[in-house]
Amino acid sequence: MNKEQIKQAVCAAIDAHAEEIIAIGDDIFAHPELGYKEVRTSGIVRDTFDKLGLPHEDGLAITGVKARLKGNGEGPTVAIMGELDAVVCPLHPNANPDTGAAHSCGHNGQIAAMLGAAHGLALSGVKDALGGDVAFLAVPAEECVELEWRGEMMKQGRIHYYGGKQELIHAGVFDDIDMAMLVHGMENSDKNVVNVNSGSVGFVTKKVQFIGKEAHAGLCPENGVNALNAASLALMAINSIRETFKDSDCIRVHPIITKGGDLVNIVPADVRLEAYVRGRSIEAIKDANYRVNRAIKGAAYAIGAQAVIEDIPGYLPVRQNAEMSELFRDNACSLFDSPVVETEEMGGASSDIGDVSSIMPTIQPTLGGFAGGFHSQHLRVVDKNKAYIAPAKAMAMTAVDLLYDGAKKAKEILSGFHGLTSAEYDALWQDMLKYDDTL
Repeated sequence: MNKEQIKQAVCAAIDAHAEEIIAIGDDIFAHPELGYKEVRTSGIVRDTFDKLGLPHEDGLAITGVKARLKGNGEGPTVAIMGELDAVVCPLHPNANPDTGAAHSCGHNGQIAAMLGAAHGLALSGVKDALGGDVAFLAVPAEECVELEWRGEMMKQGRIHYYGGKQELIHAGVFDDIDMAMLVHGMENSDKNVVNVNSGSVGFVTKKVQFIGKEAHAGLCPENGVNALNAASLALMAINSIRETFKDSDCIRVHPIITKGGDLVNIVPADVRLEAYVRGRSIEAIKDANYRVNRAIKGAAYAIGAQAVIEDIPGYLPVRQNAEMSELFRDNACSLFDSPVVETEEMGGASSDIGDVSSIMPTIQPTLGGFAGGFHSQHLRVVDKNKAYIAPAKAMAMTAVDLLYDGAKKAKEILSGFHGLTSAEYDALWQDMLKYDDTL
């Protein structure tokens, strides 16, 4: 078979199992789980791999699952990924009543698409035409939520990063993978939109404790040191330095106070703040984070309080591979009538797919199928072909493009890419979080 015939066979196998793939996506949507707790969802993935005869490893970064389809050759390995976790959105009609978890970010579509691609490549009989392997990777914990709980997990040594892909990098799960792809959902429209090659900012996560001195708030407030005043002044100081951020760096700083004190009649002595510092480059994030830390420390000093800052790895900026994006674009466009191709130069959101893009050629294009607003109570699937089936076909066909003819295209892309090793990746984050604590 030539390459186009292989793609047709792969798409036919996906179509033959479309009802099963759609049922998986719908079932996961109805049973959301938060990051590093996706036990039921990873069980669905394992069961599907078993049915497809794909050998797999599980328990990767606690709930991750990795299967491999062996091709006919010693060429590169292409990973097709999907994210297991939900986000916290307790008002969503399908939210878990106990945890508030809801698939209002469309990750159910990612898992369905990843497993759909596995159906196409495993059941079409085309593996001998592939000059390398295809890994199917269900990854945990993309949403950066439950920071206190994940912090305890880090202290216990159960995880080293908040993000699941980051944890997989640290654990060496990507060491035998050479390039990766994942499709994210997007808002549906009356047009068949294919969004490719868009960038996304990275960020650092901040947890700050302002430590003051308790006193009776009515009787003798002069004996106290008000940590809430220190936190409030820190927010004002952060706002005051926003004009020093260059527009081209796409800096975003958005803090919240998670604890404002213990009792209204006691001068607050323990106040907590969390924040993200986002930017389009590692250098921009480091610079902005230094300025924010300086503002926090200065505000605490002005009040006579202490500020204990804990900077935690967030996610790196996304750098999509242009050549892989072009392949995906052509494959996705072939699935739709009158497709519209869009490219967003730099989005304001973040994902740990950016960390993967620092170590290997990576893409995260977006297709439609959803409506109601991501990360909102209204998100729902409105077009199951766009949400589940089309991404499966586009990713599977892109894998064929990369691995056909002795993996010629994959090797060509890899020859021009220089990424970080796992050890270099860990060292990068250690360097990013360095801060001179003296004031």
